[in-house]
Parts: sequence; structure tokens; C-alpha cells
Amino acid sequence: MSLTADPPVDKATTPPGDDYGDLKVVPVRHPLRWAAVAATAVLIAQFAHGLVTNPAWEWEVFAEFFTADVILKAVWVTLQLTFYGTAIGFALGIVLAFMRLSASPFLKSVAFGYIWAFRSIPLIVQLLFWFNLAYLYKEVRFGIPFGPGFLSFDTMGLVGAMSAAVLGLALHQAAYAAEIVRAGVLAVDGGQLEAAAALGIPKLRQVRRIVLPQAMRSILPNAANEIISLFKGTSIVSVMAIGELFYQVQVIYGRNGRVVPLLMVATVWYILLTSALSVLQHYVERHFSKGAAR
Repeated sequence: MSLTADPPVDKATTPPGDDYGDLKVVPVRHPLRWAAVAATAVLIAQFAHGLVTNPAWEWEVFAEFFTADVILKAVWVTLQLTFYGTAIGFALGIVLAFMRLSASPFLKSVAFGYIWAFRSIPLIVQLLFWFNLAYLYKEVRFGIPFGPGFLSFDTMGLVGAMSAAVLGLALHQAAYAAEIVRAGVLAVDGGQLEAAAALGIPKLRQVRRIVLPQAMRSILPNAANEIISLFKGTSIVSVMAIGELFYQVQVIYGRNGRVVPLLMVATVWYILLTSALSVLQHYVERHFSKGAAR
């Protein structure tokens, strides 16, 4: 028995793909990416430096009014307008969405007409119509249609500035909420409803336990955007002299002439509250994405 050594392997003649140990790994270069990062960082640093060093921002005035009682009350009014507008708007929007999804041509037409009208008319025009409701209708009467009335209300005392603002915001929001909800419901696979019907599950339970929990994954991102837009859009009710955040800021800088720092007060409050809504949106979306998150 004899032992013979294997002949040396010539790496130059080794077929490619057999040995990767001696390959040199060269990282991918991204010079343009790094140049963009550097340019952006310089711009951000310059902007931050200007915020700190430019005396025109008047940060001492900002600090004086940021937590003033009148500003905090105005923030509370803004939150109230957002809450009531969202709650009433989405409640009505859900009804309109299912009206559009119904098999009744009449209900479909009514829902479509409502959505078409309220999306076509600017919000400020709607608000001014509701604010001047007493000019159009002196009283609201309840009774037999086209017949005698049993109960009536004076519209001058029934619809004030705040209630007109809530009504206008809610009815406007309902038109957009209806389409958001309808799109979410249509995103659910129709085969699941067919299976639920085959099992004898009632219609209402199908909607409540099968359709809506799945539709919420599609509804929530768009609904959150609408709520944030409504929150910022409440500033438009300043034309009705309602003491929300933007209106109070205008009143204050109209008296003292400190326009920029007062606008920054409103800006920072809007940013803080919008960020809080975004955090809430994240947790609500995570709750409804259980079992389906990638």
C-alpha cells in the first residue's frame, strides 16, 4: 500500500464558481446619496440656526402666549369642533356608505346626490349658509308632512355660531367619510359574505363581525387623514368669529402687532396635536391589523 499526495491545484485554472474564499468583496459606493445627505443636513442646520438666532421670531413673545389662558381655551374649542365634526360626520358617513351599497336604486341615488353636492360646494360656503339659516327659515316646525305642525323652534336661537360650525363641518365630513367607508367595505372579499350567508349568519352580524373588522384595515389610514385635515380645517370657522385657535391668534396679533410669534404659537399647537393624533392612529391600526400584519 502506498500513499500519494494529491497534485497541487492551480487556482488560475480552477473553473469559476468553485471557490469563493479568495474573492475580494467591494462595497457598493453611493456618492450621490452621500452628497444629498450632506446637502440636506446643511440646509436643516442652517434653518435651525436661523430659528435660534434670528430675533424676528421673538421667542420670548411665543413663550408668553403659548400657554396663555385664552390660547388654551381656544385649543379646547378646536378640539371640540374636531371631535363633534368627526363623530357626527363618520356616523352619517357610515349610513351613506351602506345606502350606496344597498340594492335600492332610490337609496343609492339619494346617497350619491348628497355626496356629490357636499363635495362640490366649498366648505366655507356651507358654513356661511348654516350660519345664516335664520335668514332662510325663520322657524323649524315638526308635524304632519305638508300639513299642520305641532312643535316649532325659532332658528335664531336654535342654530348659533358654534352649532352652525359643528353642523357644517359634520355634514361636509360625512360626504368624504361615506366614500372612505364604502371603499373599505368593497375591499373585503365577497366570498366571505357568501360563506357567511351559507352558514345562516344574519346580515347585521355579517357586517359587524366579518365585514367591518376587515374593512377597518383599509378605512383607518384614509379616515385618519380626514380627521387630521378636519382638525386643521377648523381654522376656517374663524370667518364666523368662533374663538378657536386661529381666530384667537388673529385677535391677539391684531392688538399687539406681534404677527410672527403668534402664528408660531398656532403652528406649534397644530403640530403637537396632529402628532398626538398620528400616534393614536398608529396604535388603532396596529390593533386592527392583528393576524394580518406583514
